Amino acid sequence: MGKKSAKRNSPRRNYKDSLFRMVFREKKELLSLYNAINGTAYEDPEELIVTTIEDVLYMGRKNDISFLIKDVMNLYEHQSSVNPNMPLRGLIYISMLYQGYIEQNNLDIYSSTLLKLPTPKYLVFYNGTKAEPDRQELRLSDSFIKREEQPDLECRAVVLNINYGHNKKLMEACRKLYEYSRFVETIRGYLNTGMKLGAAMDQAIEDCIRFDILKEFLLKHRGEVKQVILTEYNQERHAKTLLEEGRKQGREENARLLQEKNTQLQKEREENAKLLQKARDQYARSIRQLLLQVLELKGLATEAIVRRIQEEQDPELLQLWISFAGDSDSAEELEKKIL
Repeated sequence: MGKKSAKRNSPRRNYKDSLFRMVFREKKELLSLYNAINGTAYEDPEELIVTTIEDVLYMGRKNDISFLIKDVMNLYEHQSSVNPNMPLRGLIYISMLYQGYIEQNNLDIYSSTLLKLPTPKYLVFYNGTKAEPDRQELRLSDSFIKREEQPDLECRAVVLNINYGHNKKLMEACRKLYEYSRFVETIRGYLNTGMKLGAAMDQAIEDCIRFDILKEFLLKHRGEVKQVILTEYNQERHAKTLLEEGRKQGREENARLLQEKNTQLQKEREENAKLLQKARDQYARSIRQLLLQVLELKGLATEAIVRRIQEEQDPELLQLWISFAGDSDSAEELEKKIL
C-alpha cells in the first residue's frame, strides 16, 4: 500500500493496511463486506465495479479500496493509527474518483443538464492499539478555522473499529472481516510476548491455519503475506535506533550506579525478577486468550474448562492445552485431559 517513510525507524506501522487490502481484493469478499455493512444481500460479485486508484499517489499513499455498486461510490480506507484528517484525504480521493467517473462515462460538466453522479460513501476501518469507540464520525468542517453551522463544503468519514471484540454484529455478518481481525490480534498477542515480528508472523500463520482462520487465504498467499509485513522492516535503521537508546540508557545507568553502588545489585536482581514474572504472566495471558478463542470456535468452552483455564498461570501447560483442544472432539474428552 503506502511507500516507506523516510522517518520510519521501527517495524512497519501500516503493515495491517496492506494485509487488509489483500484480504478484500477479491470481489466476492468485498461484496460480502459491503452487504454486512449495509444490510444488503447482493449475490453477484460482478455487479461490483472496482475503481481503486492504483497509479495515483497522494502524500505517498494510494487509497485502499474503492468500488461502484448500485449507483453508490464506496471508498474504504484502513488505518492502524488514529488520523483526524481522514475527511480531507477522503475529499481528495473522492474528487479523483469522480474525475475518473466523468471521463469514463463521457460526461460534460459544462452541460446545461444536471449530471447524475453515484452517491459517495466513505468508511475508515480502524485497527490500531489506541482505544477507540466501535463507531465515530469525522467531518471535514471540524478542520475549518472559521466554523459555520452550515458549511459550504463537507466530507464525512465513518470510522469503524475492527479490532477483535469490537463491532460484533458486523463481524458476525462478515466472516472474513472477523477472521482478519482475529489474525491481526494473534500477531499482536505474540508481539506482546517479546517476539520479533517475523517470528510472531510465522507463529500466527501456523495457529490460524490450524484453527481455520483465513486458512485458504494464508495457505495460498503465505509468502506474499509475509513479504507484505516484512519488506519495509528497516533492520538497519531499527538497529541504529536500538543502539542509540541503549547508549542513552547506559549513560543514565552509570550515573545511577555511582550514586547507588551499595544497593544497585540487589535492586537489579529484584527488578529482573519482576520483569521476568511480568513477561511470563503476559505470555500466559496471550496463550490463555488464544485457547479460549479456540474453545469458543469449537464449542468446547464449558464452565468447568473455562474456570480451569482462567486459574492456570503456567504458559507451557496452557500451550499444551491448545494442542489438546485441537485434537478433542467433545468437551467431555477435553475435560478428561485438563481437569
